[in-house]
Amino acid sequence: MPPGITTPAADAPTLSAANTGFMLICSALVMLMTPGLAFFYGGMVRVKSTLNMLMMSFISLGIVTILWVLYGFSLAFGTDIGSVIGWNSDYAGLSGIGITQLWDGYTIPVYVFAVFQLMFAVITPALISGALADRVKFTSWALFITLWVTVVYFPVAHWVWGAGGWLFELGVIDFAGGTAVHINAGAAALGVILVIGKRVGFKKDPMRPHSLPLVMLGAGLLWFGWFGFNAGSWLGNDDGVGAVMFVNTQVATAAAMLAWLGYEKLRHGSFTTLGAASGAVAGLVAITPSGGAVSPLGAIAVGAIAGVLCAMAVGLKYKFGYDDSLDVVGVHLVGGVAGSLLIGFFATGGVQSDAKGLFYGGGLDQLGKQAVGVFAVLAYSLVVSAILAFLLDKTIGMRVDEDDEISGIDQVEHAETAYDFSGAGGGAALRTTASSTAPGTTAAPKTKKVDA
Repeated sequence: MPPGITTPAADAPTLSAANTGFMLICSALVMLMTPGLAFFYGGMVRVKSTLNMLMMSFISLGIVTILWVLYGFSLAFGTDIGSVIGWNSDYAGLSGIGITQLWDGYTIPVYVFAVFQLMFAVITPALISGALADRVKFTSWALFITLWVTVVYFPVAHWVWGAGGWLFELGVIDFAGGTAVHINAGAAALGVILVIGKRVGFKKDPMRPHSLPLVMLGAGLLWFGWFGFNAGSWLGNDDGVGAVMFVNTQVATAAAMLAWLGYEKLRHGSFTTLGAASGAVAGLVAITPSGGAVSPLGAIAVGAIAGVLCAMAVGLKYKFGYDDSLDVVGVHLVGGVAGSLLIGFFATGGVQSDAKGLFYGGGLDQLGKQAVGVFAVLAYSLVVSAILAFLLDKTIGMRVDEDDEISGIDQVEHAETAYDFSGAGGGAALRTTASSTAPGTTAAPKTKKVDA
C-alpha cells in the first residue's frame, strides 16, 4: 500500500463481501506466480539443473508460509517500532485475530490482507534463485531463505508499506513492490553471487535454455498472476484505482516486450522467444511500483524504457564478470530501479495520490524521495545478503562440489532427473553423426549410442 493515499473505504468501514472475494482471488493469482516463476526459470537452465531450479522456487512456498504465520506478518505489519520494524503479539501465529476483524481503514478482514501479503513474501526470495542456478546446495538455499526473509524482507516490507515505516512516512511510492520485492531480490542476488562465484564454464561453455516452451509458459503464468499482484495491491475495488493499475500492467508489459524485441533485432539481428518472455517480465517489474501513479500513456513510456534498459543490462555480467545465471540483476534489479525512479517523472497526481512527477509540474521532489527508497533498499539488501551468503559458505558451504556441478545438480541434490529417456532405445539415446559419404551420394546416417 503506497503512502500519500486516501483509503478506499468510508469512515467506520464494514466488511465488504465483494472486496473480500476480489482480494482472495488476487491472493490466489499471486500464489500462482511462484509456480509460474519456477517454470520460467526451469526452462532457462540446462536439462541437468531443471528440477533443482523448480524446487528452489517451490520450497519458498513452504518455508516462507510458516515463517509468515509465526512472526513475519507481525514484523512487517505490526505496530511500528522506531520506523524500522513492527510487532503485534496478536499477529504472531495469527492467534489473536478475529475472523471478521478488518484491516485498518479497509473493508477486508485482517486474515485476507495477511494472506495476500504472504504471497508477496513467498515469491520475493524465489526471484533470487534464478541468479544462483546450477551450483547451490539445496539445504543451504533453504537456510538462506529462512534467514533472508527474517532479516531483510520482513524489515524492508515494513519500511515501505508498514504504517510508521520510514520510507512510508517519507512519501516513497511503491504501489506493489518495486523496492520491497524486485530491487530487494535483485540486490540480494548480486550480493550472493559476488560471494559464491561463477558457474564452472561461465563464458566458455554454452549455457542455453533447454526448453523455451517452458520459459514461455512460465512467462504467461507470471503475466496472468501479475494482475492480482498489481491490481490487488489497492486492497479493494471501490474507486477505480485498481482498474487503472490493471490497465497499466497490460500496457507497460506489452510496450516492454516490443521494446526488448526491437532492441534485440537491432543489436543481434533476430526476434527471439527468450527476448519476448524476458521483455514481458521486465515490463511487469517496472510497472509494479509505478502503475498506480501514471497514466496509460505514461505506462507505455515506463514499459518501453524498462524494456530497452533491461535488454542492455543483461549483457553487463559478461563485461563485469559476475555470473547472474538467469538475469535476475539485469531484469529485476534494473527494472525495479527504472520503474521506481520513473515515478518521479511520470506521476500524474491524479490516480493513487496527488504526488506529481517532473513532467507534470511536480519538480524534483518526488524523484528525490524515490531515489532515497531505491538506494536504501538496494544497499541494505546487497550488503546483508552478501554477509548471510558468506556466513553460510564458511560454515555449511553454499556450493556443491565442482564434479557434482558438472555431472548435474538434479541427480546430486534430488536423486531425480527432469526427463526420463529410458524408452528411447532401452535407456540410451541415438545420436546421428556426420556421414563420411561423398557429396551428392546417399547413404544411411551413422549412429552411435550415448548415455541419456
